[in-house]
Amino acid sequence: MIRKILVPVRGDGKGENVLAHASVMARRYGAHIDVVHCRPKPDEAPSFGRPLPRFLREQLAESAAGVADAEEEKLHRDFDRIAGDLKLPIGQRPDGPGPSASWIEEVGKQADVLKRRGRLADLIVVAKPDRDRNLGVNSLVAAIFHTGRPVMMVPPREERPAALGERVTLAWNGSLEAARAVALTLDVLVNAAAVTVLTVEGRDAKGASPEDLRDYLAVRGIAAAFETLTAEGGVGAALLRRSAELGADLMIMGAYSASHEREAIFGGNSQVIVDKAGLPIIFVH
Repeated sequence: MIRKILVPVRGDGKGENVLAHASVMARRYGAHIDVVHCRPKPDEAPSFGRPLPRFLREQLAESAAGVADAEEEKLHRDFDRIAGDLKLPIGQRPDGPGPSASWIEEVGKQADVLKRRGRLADLIVVAKPDRDRNLGVNSLVAAIFHTGRPVMMVPPREERPAALGERVTLAWNGSLEAARAVALTLDVLVNAAAVTVLTVEGRDAKGASPEDLRDYLAVRGIAAAFETLTAEGGVGAALLRRSAELGADLMIMGAYSASHEREAIFGGNSQVIVDKAGLPIIFVH
């Protein structure tokens, strides 16, 4: 059951879009959102490759603290405004059955905070990485590989999505990662109006077959449709293309059966979807 959603934010302009997506999920499942802002430690000042005089180190630390204070203040104001616009009650703990949100300030690297807080979240929501500016890659990797929890990556968009989890596609290849994705997103699958399981032609199941999955879902009252796709343009492209044709508002998949580094270099299916996705994706490793 989705009751706690973690949303990391920083001053990169992506926080409003991420929180808007998270609010749709919170409203759908009556969940609480922890919005976490991470400010750098005082000793994480830039290195210039050589020792600096003490007075200069102190000036740099003071300047960095001032920048962090200003960023925190602005983001907190933005959070209050966005929460008001989205009609999210603000409190430190879930207040009743409806959605709510809280602001948390942490010191340290965002990836490190994600590893700790993310392990006790039902869903982690992060922005789609901007590889051109090298933003968000470490956070996505930390969330997927070091929390063991479902991670929803959201692409940039101008307006808050009308729905998430109504029409869902599920990528299936029988792998351990795919099986964990199903197990950890049952709340999403059970509550969806339509679920379509997508397999790819010529890709034999690595473990459980589509027929096995059909039986597993049926026991839980999930009457999913099953489709087999041709891998035209690659597996990742085929999954995204068919999800768009079906009008899916969310796709679920097991992620990175190979390492992130290998897929990033050689263009694995998970990496293709990270780079090309135009709809929210829930990844589970």
